Amino acid sequence: MAIKPSKDTFDPQEFLAKVGAGKTISKYRKGQIIFSQGEAADTVFYIQKGRIKVVVLSEQGKEAVVGILEAGQFFGEGCLNGHALRIVTTTALEECLITAIAKPAMIEVLHDEPKFSELFVAYLLTRNSRVEEDLIDQLFNSSEKRLARLLLLLANFGKEGNPTPIHPTISQETLAEMIGTTRSRVSFFMNKFRKLGFISYNGNIEVHRSLLNAVLYEKPRLERDEQTDPL
Repeated sequence: MAIKPSKDTFDPQEFLAKVGAGKTISKYRKGQIIFSQGEAADTVFYIQKGRIKVVVLSEQGKEAVVGILEAGQFFGEGCLNGHALRIVTTTALEECLITAIAKPAMIEVLHDEPKFSELFVAYLLTRNSRVEEDLIDQLFNSSEKRLARLLLLLANFGKEGNPTPIHPTISQETLAEMIGTTRSRVSFFMNKFRKLGFISYNGNIEVHRSLLNAVLYEKPRLERDEQTDPL
């Protein structure tokens, strides 16, 4: 009689990194769509490598980038909450390695493996906090401060390890869509940040700690001006 392995031996990261029942792993090239708005929602995805952008298309045909996700994050989990159709389109910003978990397999592992449930719940709580912060940011901060905060998030300030450069695949147009302003305003602020020494360009965008200090300590250079920056 086979002995069932102890649940203490279950490794969530190992589970996500291997093909198995109800689980596939695929590579996506830059610009390739993972799923489109309006498609059937029956799978949860996990990013092993790379970054994706999340886009919403309005009834009027206007696109808006609502998020950029990176390695270690889930997406498409709305199918677990009763969403029959995808409400966004997700596209690879660079070469990606992504695990796809069919809805029944995802429900099973959440039910059977506490360690995996803890990992997934921690992700959901973190994402929920980020959504709340984004809403507050849009309601109360100027577009300049919203851009500063977004650059800090994209550079992974506040996470373990050193900040990471922002890859040029994240364009100024994408940044503008994410903070709700125009590309020309983003270009203006990026040039201002560079002149102030907050960021530098070397192929990638290097974000310096001085930008974090400017945001945290409300330096006049990032103060809101209702007349010149109504957004």
